[in-house]
Amino acid sequence: MKIYATNDYQEMSRKAANILSAQVILKPDCVLGLATGSTPIGTYDQLVDWYKKGDVDFSEVKTVNLDEYRGLTRDNDQSYYYFMHEHLFDRVNIKEENTHVPDGTEPDAQKECDRYEALIESMGGVDIQLLGLGHNGHIGFNEPDSVFPQRTHCVNLTESTIEANKRFFASADDVPRQAYTMGIGTIMKAKKILLIVNGEGKADIVAKAFFGPVTPEVPASILQLHRDVIIVADKAALSKVPV
Repeated sequence: MKIYATNDYQEMSRKAANILSAQVILKPDCVLGLATGSTPIGTYDQLVDWYKKGDVDFSEVKTVNLDEYRGLTRDNDQSYYYFMHEHLFDRVNIKEENTHVPDGTEPDAQKECDRYEALIESMGGVDIQLLGLGHNGHIGFNEPDSVFPQRTHCVNLTESTIEANKRFFASADDVPRQAYTMGIGTIMKAKKILLIVNGEGKADIVAKAFFGPVTPEVPASILQLHRDVIIVADKAALSKVPV
């Protein structure tokens, strides 16, 4: 595990974008695993900036997203399909058919989870998976549990995750209660993992996840066992890790 300490969010975003763009340059037809939420927005903005300058080409890149709310249509401005098009896909030269997000409108949960898992395998797996970190240690929508879920699955979101996400909706009542998400096993199959985290509010969980015991009660702790993990975090998020 490599940890890069940055001074602030902007530097964190630039460092993460540098790692992702290097992957694209080294393997133009690579498979990028992508994440949503507020943390990666700066990273995507930096990638778009470099694309506009001609420094990175997405024409052969394929992507798979971590998760999607169950029940939201693609035109809903809070769906992750909408998010990815707004912040990245519609701003670079990636082909629509090469971008993949779980289908939140599929009513048959098992069918959709099996389809998405098979899709990832058919692409040869993920070359580099971008992750954020939830306040309770969740990655994707893999919440604290008694076991590490292996495959893509449908989850019931915890109250803490609903609370954290309600700022994106008109009210907490509008936040979906379920989501489709890659499993921990699916995430761990990625050849490389890039986790980005910023802010003093994440300092406790950073210390717990990466310097504490590996336990499904802190889902991100499993990353300690992956052979190639890069953490890019600002100094505030790293303020409680052991020296």
